[in-house]
Amino acid sequence: MKYLLIFTLSLCLTVSASAQVLDSLQVQAGTAVTVASKDYLPLWLVANRYGIISDQQFDFSTHVRATNTNQVLSWLKLDYGVDIYNNDHLRKTLIQEAYLKATYKNLKLSVGRFKQVVGEVDPDLSSGSLGISGNALPIPEIKLSLDYTAIPFTNGWIQFKGQLGHGLMGDNQFMKGAYLHEKNIYFRLGKRKLKLYGGIQHYAVWGGSRPDFLSLDKSWGGFWNILLAKESDDGSTTGQIRPNRSGDQRGVIEAGAEWENEHYKINLNNQTPFDMGQGIDIRNIDRLLSLNITNKKPGAKLKKLVLEFIYTKQMNDFYAQQYRESYYNNGVYRTGWEYNDQIIGTPLFVNRVRGSKYFNDVQPYDWDGPQRDIKPLSNIINNRVVGGHAAFVYEINKQISTKTKLTYTKNYGNYSPGNFDIPLSQFYTMEEVSWRVPNSQLSLSGTIAYDFGELYNNFGSMIGLQWQLRN
Repeated sequence: MKYLLIFTLSLCLTVSASAQVLDSLQVQAGTAVTVASKDYLPLWLVANRYGIISDQQFDFSTHVRATNTNQVLSWLKLDYGVDIYNNDHLRKTLIQEAYLKATYKNLKLSVGRFKQVVGEVDPDLSSGSLGISGNALPIPEIKLSLDYTAIPFTNGWIQFKGQLGHGLMGDNQFMKGAYLHEKNIYFRLGKRKLKLYGGIQHYAVWGGSRPDFLSLDKSWGGFWNILLAKESDDGSTTGQIRPNRSGDQRGVIEAGAEWENEHYKINLNNQTPFDMGQGIDIRNIDRLLSLNITNKKPGAKLKKLVLEFIYTKQMNDFYAQQYRESYYNNGVYRTGWEYNDQIIGTPLFVNRVRGSKYFNDVQPYDWDGPQRDIKPLSNIINNRVVGGHAAFVYEINKQISTKTKLTYTKNYGNYSPGNFDIPLSQFYTMEEVSWRVPNSQLSLSGTIAYDFGELYNNFGSMIGLQWQLRN
């Protein structure tokens, strides 16, 4: 992982030096101070921030970001950048982004660590995509992506887009050195105000090893088994067990409708999760349902509104319990759908790191500890959730805007007995005010958050400052 990031950083510096084109160079510096009444933060102060806010009672997170765009050739554009953070009371430095992106028409090749939200949910206001939400630190990867492109002979009425990526999960996992396989494909019908779309996202963590457990297939043939989602024996099964699909596989089926004119953009979107293919079934009623409204009118006060409903309580209960899925959990890849101690998908689920803040008998796993101490299917302790989420952006004037998030969940744990034997209700709230200081390159923000319910009560705040050093 570190070698890919070092290579990307070196490549960015080389491109910048050789091109000698700095007209579009942007440099930003900023800091955010967080404080809470408990020894951890309210959810919306730490969640969906790409892993750069430490979840503790008091801390400050400082960063420097530099990005640039060069039109190297008439047909080739390069984007590159780096964003370095320091937090945990100056003890931790991390690279949130270090990327190089080459774009040719609708085709883009991205290398390094870069922010992304996969799916049609609103990337800023959503509670979080069920695939990749922007909650965890970005995973280093190489990705080829195609933006919506018309299918020949359809007169532009049918378009498609897709992505194919290969990433590195690193060693802060139960299975060390595993790979990430990521792909999706979407189709869209319409070229006027109304458009209908649908697609599927597929993710797999595969390969990897640990001395006291298993060493799994990382060969070229193993990659093709993952790419095609074929049944195979990657070394995790015995001769007495029928081979399953390799790795820890999951995905999202997504469909929706979009209507847009010169004043409004309205999107109705549905995500349905599945693990190992069982959830690809008409009986699966688990979903994240979103209504996203963007107001494009000049001078409008209410700029954006998002309403969401999440239901993941069913979790394939039309199968016998021993065959049911446990979203984001796995028996072999026991870290599950998590990177750098944070859930990759929706932060409304609870992993052991976050759950240890709520329950005295829950402790995070030591991924370097003996495998016998790390139970399968148990890192995500709460993945059966029913709830609603509302968020909006309101602009007071050209300098001052606000962002509001209000969320309610009823939490049913997972299928294992534990702290959620009785469903627990919880509210998460956040109010943020941003101020672009007139006649300057400064922007200030102040955020308060209050979470309350049967999980915990906690009040917190954040004060942020961003300085545009070069624009």
